Amino acid sequence: MSSSRQTPLSSNPAGDHESTVTVLGLGPMGRALAGAFVAAGVRTTVWNRTPGRDRELIEQGATGAASAAEAVAASPLTVVCLVNYDATDAVLRQEPVTAALKGRALVNLSADIPGRARDTGRWAAEHGIAYLDGAIMTPAATIGTPRSVFLYSGPEELYEAQRPVLDALGGSHTRLGADIGRAAAFDIALLDLFWTSMAGYTHALALAGAEGVTPRELAPFAQGIGAILPPLFEEFAKDAESGRYSGEGNPLTSAVSTMTHVVHASEAHGIDAGIMRSIEGLARRTVALGHGADGFSRIAEVLGRWSGAATGTASSRS
Repeated sequence: MSSSRQTPLSSNPAGDHESTVTVLGLGPMGRALAGAFVAAGVRTTVWNRTPGRDRELIEQGATGAASAAEAVAASPLTVVCLVNYDATDAVLRQEPVTAALKGRALVNLSADIPGRARDTGRWAAEHGIAYLDGAIMTPAATIGTPRSVFLYSGPEELYEAQRPVLDALGGSHTRLGADIGRAAAFDIALLDLFWTSMAGYTHALALAGAEGVTPRELAPFAQGIGAILPPLFEEFAKDAESGRYSGEGNPLTSAVSTMTHVVHASEAHGIDAGIMRSIEGLARRTVALGHGADGFSRIAEVLGRWSGAATGTASSRS
């Protein structure tokens, strides 16, 4: 066994010629991660289920491995980045790979739900694997630059031990706590925000187009709407934590009216208004509960209330 495999996990500062890492998964994000490690001078071993994706990385200085187990055995730290945890399970829970991971550190930057992250954390603990769960909050093109954002959850000592190598990825790195599912919880909530926002914009483009407004004409005004949102995020967060949901500036009864206009205009052009109908329905149900004078942020409290009631019902039946 080479000396690099015996190196303590905490003694591999990025940029040191002994610094080593393995990357499993060479999709667009995995390739970006491995490329950033190589560019930072970290000795990098790579493996992918589909052969051939490592060619460019090898030309840059990475070492290709014939199997996932061989790749894991090459480094004290393995970073895995696959499409979801079904994919990571298929790779990591094979006996040779699990055995190779024992006594080493694993950082999982694949995306999935918090429950899957916690399940993987339990599996890792059972097999003597030091485990951090993580989430990448920016596109592949940002990796290795100051614009990348990484979130982690898991043991603080392990996180601090791996930071020197992880810092080679650039950007900001934040540990969110010991609960192994917290990074995934942040990730899933922020993805909810991102995709519903993108869905709203694509729907707006279709609706505007039906009225003869071109995308380029709409874009600067859409950016203006986007600029309104950051202060509202902070305001809604304060509402949710304080329990105050002031509708002084725009009560739900007024908001529902504007949502109805969007639904009617869309359907008049044969454009599916399902997204807005869903939001309008939530708002109307919240008004019916006596919250018509409250602000839009009240819907978050009502959704949480319904969720708790549904969970209690399910528990009583189990």
